[in-house]
Amino acid sequence: MHMSASGDSSKRIRGILMMLTAVILFTCLDTIAKVLGQTYPVIQVAFARYAFALVTAIAYLVWVNAASAVRARNLKLQLIRGAFLAGSTIANFLALRFLQLAETASLNFSVPLLVCALSVPLLGETVGPRRWCAVLVGFIGVLIIVRPGLHGFQPAALISLIGAFFSALYNITTRKIAQYDTSETTLFYTAAVGTAIFLPAMPVVWETPDLGGWLLMVLVGTIGTVSHLFLIIAHRLAPASVLAPFSYSQIIMMTGFGYFLFGDLPDFWTVAGAIIVVASGIYLFYRERKVKGLTD
Repeated sequence: MHMSASGDSSKRIRGILMMLTAVILFTCLDTIAKVLGQTYPVIQVAFARYAFALVTAIAYLVWVNAASAVRARNLKLQLIRGAFLAGSTIANFLALRFLQLAETASLNFSVPLLVCALSVPLLGETVGPRRWCAVLVGFIGVLIIVRPGLHGFQPAALISLIGAFFSALYNITTRKIAQYDTSETTLFYTAAVGTAIFLPAMPVVWETPDLGGWLLMVLVGTIGTVSHLFLIIAHRLAPASVLAPFSYSQIIMMTGFGYFLFGDLPDFWTVAGAIIVVASGIYLFYRERKVKGLTD
């Protein structure tokens, strides 16, 4: 019994380390996308993110001898899920052109709130009054960050929120796709669908990158796949309820990257709103673990 408990603890610690690694990589991905977005069309950056991710995903499947993963059991849901993530990516990359890294990170943390709210009509789940209150408080935090109608309002924040909405739909479809396909299959279709969506626009918007641009585009695609792999491994090692709070460390990393690379620091209202959004999200995960699927 003692050995089993020790083994579970070790797996959870490794899962947490994998999650933190994934968060660092996601932070690097957004940072590189922000840099590229200042020089190249955002849709080209999004295409590079998925095209080079597809190359990386195929190489990984060949390496682990899982080429059969390209056959999806639920192709329609894979295509819908991939389209949701592509929508989230293009909105996020566009917002990154105008917002600080810390601002987009803060707004992206509204995703768990949106998932909780959307799980009722889309998944038929029951959400009790405590979690609804957490969702409401969280969205008050979002309003503090966005500040609609005030001098500090930045229209790009609405684009970021649209990206968060697509990301929430992506998370919900990810829950459902796990019933049909392996994580390797989903990894492949994530990259393939995004590539197919953005490819038709390339003849119109393409700007040939210099050497540095090519390196960053290859990097953003490779990181996109590797970060998802670490995320998959993390969830195999530890429950989502254990890992979820550590994902919020990204706000610290994004703030640090923003300051050292771009000289950006979030203002008081962004920090205040982010604290409220993060606290609401953590409480949601706490309640979901507490009630173990029962109505609270």
